[in-house]
Amino acid sequence: MTSDDATGTEPTEPVPTGEETEGETAPPPPPVPLLTLSGGIPDVVDTPSRLEEACAALAAATGPIALDAERASGYRYSQRAYLIQLRRGDSGTWLIDPIAFNSDLPTLAEAMGDAEWILHAATQDLPCLREVGLEPTTIFDTELAGRLLGMPRVGLATLVEEVVGLRMRKEHSAADWSKRPLPTPWLEYAALDVEVLAELRDHMQSELVKAGKWEWAQQEFTHLLDFQPTVRVDAWRRTAGLHKLRGRRALAVARALWETRDEIARTRDVTPGRVVPDAALVAAAAAMPANRNALLATRGFNGRGAERYANRWMDAIATAMQIPEEELPPRTLRGDGPPPVKAWADRDPVADRRYKVARDATLSIAAEHHLPVENLITPDHVRRAMWTPPATRDPQLLAQQLRRQLSGYGARRWQVDLVLDALVEATVLADQEPPVVPDGPDDESTEA
Repeated sequence: MTSDDATGTEPTEPVPTGEETEGETAPPPPPVPLLTLSGGIPDVVDTPSRLEEACAALAAATGPIALDAERASGYRYSQRAYLIQLRRGDSGTWLIDPIAFNSDLPTLAEAMGDAEWILHAATQDLPCLREVGLEPTTIFDTELAGRLLGMPRVGLATLVEEVVGLRMRKEHSAADWSKRPLPTPWLEYAALDVEVLAELRDHMQSELVKAGKWEWAQQEFTHLLDFQPTVRVDAWRRTAGLHKLRGRRALAVARALWETRDEIARTRDVTPGRVVPDAALVAAAAAMPANRNALLATRGFNGRGAERYANRWMDAIATAMQIPEEELPPRTLRGDGPPPVKAWADRDPVADRRYKVARDATLSIAAEHHLPVENLITPDHVRRAMWTPPATRDPQLLAQQLRRQLSGYGARRWQVDLVLDALVEATVLADQEPPVVPDGPDDESTEA
């Protein structure tokens, strides 16, 4: 997990108070104290005896468990956990190397029991924790809590500084955590990520209760228990620069090169970009080189990954060149959802009116409750509901059917409660003919 801010805006300059006299400036605020470890830098748990000790300590402690995991994104193909940090009550902080145990930690799962997990940005860590056999029964996500509280920046470092009053280090957030042995400064950084999570959690729960949002948070945290990463259809289409290609044959070549690179990267457990970059795949797909030398002369197709696997690259290109015309990939995929909103006015003006009224209403509701609109209700849920709403226009029946529709998409009860009346109103109003505005001179042509 990174402690850097993932979202939000840059802080604004302080507003002058008017207390400073002319020619004088206010003294700078004192530096925020640095967060330090309360018990020193823990050793890495990488032997059965040490794991037994860690499990006994965690099982004997009480309260929720602050939890984090470090991956090697940017270095490895897999998203496995290379270090797991845990802290519970007075048991201290434990840094566990799952690789030393073949990513199988049943004794740790047993020691954790049904204790609440405190995570920051839980969706980042839940998949890799499941891979080692760790599954939560309850969660408190400090990032999500910050969003529900309307905080403009919800990175861990910002929350710790604003709530706890301490500054976190950030220098190892993008480290290669698959490295062994892990350097001592990295271990300190990792341990600090769980040092004050429990304190942060308690403060944020109190604020959620004060704001009348604790029930919302509980529904959100429960929803996280079922989180699964999105499985992307035709993931090769996310290749950077793919839009530059002209023609479906070039797309087929790009797809074949991407799939070859993905197989190589998976086998070597390195990120695909370290084999050859996206730009090289696109350049080769555009050039369609006829031989090895032409391939290696293609812009960006250099380095060990390009030359070492040159024969495989050429085989991929040759295979793509032989695909029958009717089997070439389409320029764009047809999704299962509504068309792009910008096309609604032409394709279905009534749906366009529905959506615009609903969008404005949800923005207003989000502002009223100090929420990002995407946390009030997933925008795609609104688009789907407004593109294909229930057929009835009886307000009561429409409300019931819209509630079922939104719930079926995955909207939580508190979200539906807040937006339902607005979506019902948008659906009913949109069926009415829009008012006719008398023709008149354009503003620009009106003389003063």
